[in-house]
Amino acid sequence: MKFVDQAKIYISSGHGGAGCASFRREKYVPRGGPDGGDGGRGGDVIVEAVSQKETLLRFHLNQHFKAGNGRPGQGRRKSGEAGPDVRLAVPPGTVIFDAETDEQLADLAEAGAVCVAAKGGRGGLGNSNFASGGHRSPRYAQPGEEGQSRRLRLELRLLADAGLLGYPNVGKSTLISRLSAARPKIADYPFTTLVPNLGVVSVEGARDDDGHSFVLADLPGLIDGAAKGAGLGHQFLKHLTRCAVLVHVLDPLRLEAGQPTRDLEKIKKELRAFDRNLAKKPQIIALGKMDLAEGQGALAALKKARPRTAVYPFSSATGQGLVDLKRAIWRQICKYREKEEATRPEMDDSR
Repeated sequence: MKFVDQAKIYISSGHGGAGCASFRREKYVPRGGPDGGDGGRGGDVIVEAVSQKETLLRFHLNQHFKAGNGRPGQGRRKSGEAGPDVRLAVPPGTVIFDAETDEQLADLAEAGAVCVAAKGGRGGLGNSNFASGGHRSPRYAQPGEEGQSRRLRLELRLLADAGLLGYPNVGKSTLISRLSAARPKIADYPFTTLVPNLGVVSVEGARDDDGHSFVLADLPGLIDGAAKGAGLGHQFLKHLTRCAVLVHVLDPLRLEAGQPTRDLEKIKKELRAFDRNLAKKPQIIALGKMDLAEGQGALAALKKARPRTAVYPFSSATGQGLVDLKRAIWRQICKYREKEEATRPEMDDSR
């Protein structure tokens, strides 16, 4: 299935039905009076997060959605039928924006979350609602209200706890394949990863880590100028906004002796250029390919350049350091969750 994480659609809710202006006409019932019914309301356009959906591909194929109009009222105080709603199923993690104003309308972060993107028009009142002692025969009724029309931008932001960052071909896809059951495409040429890959990582072997897991995202490799549109990575940086921690994967073959942190600083620069909040997230430095001869020298140079920063060496080929790396990621995720829990407003159970 093609991975599509952004789409623009045009939606219209239904118009409300017109109220009815009629009078009761029955044998043996003189001066029946007004009995016009109300019009039905127009249908809503509802966007719902559904766990079975993984992509926004459907909205590239069909971009126009319109709810049904309400039926007009009838005599004998019969109200018109409401127009049918239109429900749009999107993947969890979809953010809805007004394409004209760029205002965020909703963030459907969890399955089952619902947003009424366009509310249907109210049905008009029939003339029976306007009868009074001073005006017993009103001959007018309200028209139905018009529905809403708007253009939406849908953005899918993956629900991952941690994200792997780095230049192309540094070993991110191999790493996620060793930490989880994900099986991304792996090859010895750049940009083998064209779409994000998700994997569930189990954390075991520590006293308080048994039975825990987190979701890890492998993003396409970044290159210089990614935030301005170079390469592929800029298209997927938005998927990092939900991550609790970012993992920088470095390749010892790319690190120069005089500038061991060059790649790291360039990636951080791209994050700041795209979104300053990304650069403020907790970050972990992971040095891969430690089975190579250049690994130890690159590790020593990194520690010398960043003496106060923890560096986690690993080898996807031999499994060296993988347990320590995923425990470090898990600790950062736990800190993030505790912080989120502390800042969440408490529910008021008093009644």
